[in-house]
Amino acid sequence: MQKLIIVGGKKLNGSINISGSKNATLPILAASILSKNKVIIKNIPLVKDVETMVDLLSLLGSKVKLDKKRKKIEILNSNKLNTFAPYKLVKTMRAGVLVLGPLLARYNKAKVSLPGGCAIGSRPVDLHLGALKKLGVNFKIRDGYINAIAKNGLIGNKITFPKISVGATENTMLAACFAKGKTILNNCACEPEIKDLSRFLIKMGCKIKWLKKRKIEINNVTNLKPITYRVMFDRIEAGTYMIASAVTDGRIKIKNINPKIIKNEILVMKKMGIIITIKSKEIIVRNSRYIKKINLKTSSYPGFPTDLQAQIMVLMCGANGVSKIIENIFENRFMHIPELNRMGAKIDIKGNQAIIQGNKKLNGAELMATDLRASVSLVLAALSSKSKTTINRVYHLDRGYENIEKKLSNCGAQIKRTE
Repeated sequence: MQKLIIVGGKKLNGSINISGSKNATLPILAASILSKNKVIIKNIPLVKDVETMVDLLSLLGSKVKLDKKRKKIEILNSNKLNTFAPYKLVKTMRAGVLVLGPLLARYNKAKVSLPGGCAIGSRPVDLHLGALKKLGVNFKIRDGYINAIAKNGLIGNKITFPKISVGATENTMLAACFAKGKTILNNCACEPEIKDLSRFLIKMGCKIKWLKKRKIEINNVTNLKPITYRVMFDRIEAGTYMIASAVTDGRIKIKNINPKIIKNEILVMKKMGIIITIKSKEIIVRNSRYIKKINLKTSSYPGFPTDLQAQIMVLMCGANGVSKIIENIFENRFMHIPELNRMGAKIDIKGNQAIIQGNKKLNGAELMATDLRASVSLVLAALSSKSKTTINRVYHLDRGYENIEKKLSNCGAQIKRTE
């Protein structure tokens, strides 16, 4: 099993080009199922989750060509697709369940494995199924599979999500594109990646309109157009490297981004004393050498993202005073804390709240990664330490970060991967 060996204490200095968004690419790949025409997706990140989704589409019968050199995917679904998405692929990533909506839209039936991914919480699919049921879908959960059928086809309806959910919003949006009549979705998630998905669908010919911040109107269509689409940048990757610059007292230029999309993350880091210069498509991040404490809570966009909670916690360890984080999205997203404490951090957990004592110097240690974002938080902690750290089970990292060792080493980090 592969591991990372990092020798910390290096000030990172250089430029990092941010990859395409994993969390936008995955639902867009699922959305390609709707079309019988050629779909070309550009700026895709070369990460494991995207490769897994490509394998899933291929298994369903899509003709998929992944061009790693040009970072693009070509898809053609002219033939009838299989409607069975097996456990062996869906188990490794949460986004696998997103094929449910478009398969139902196109064929009125689907059998999809209950999803897997990171062990950061239960993340049930109840919200997905409850919304799809209102579109005329009946379900049976049997042997770990969702057996879904819409005998009379999908029929538009007014749906209010009882809780904001990114995945449920995406799955229902995809299904509703072919539902007869009009669908109104209320209390939707409005993350930039969902807006990117809706832009993709609109360009493909779907009739989608954002009426309010969390309200979407969808009218059915029957014909879609060929499409070439460029995926947005990965805002979580951008935030991760912003923090990498700050924890190493470095100076990193973060390129190929839209600073407006991450304005809340920028504001949080500025409040902590980090110096950030903003330009049209890039930012420069420098440490002020005096990090201020801060209290945060994770929440749906435009709030502070749960996917950056573990990373910002590493920065808080070096802050002047006691910081607090309330995790409102996933109940098991503090699994990195014991590993950080082994490095010399002093972090206490009270329910869904983490209390971080500042002014702590982190020391190298042998660590175990538990999930995608926890993995990268340990990388940041290792970079900020003054000694050697070994991080085991780094396959989690490969699910969401493209060429992380190369990007960091190009900025002066001493990092290598070994068996």
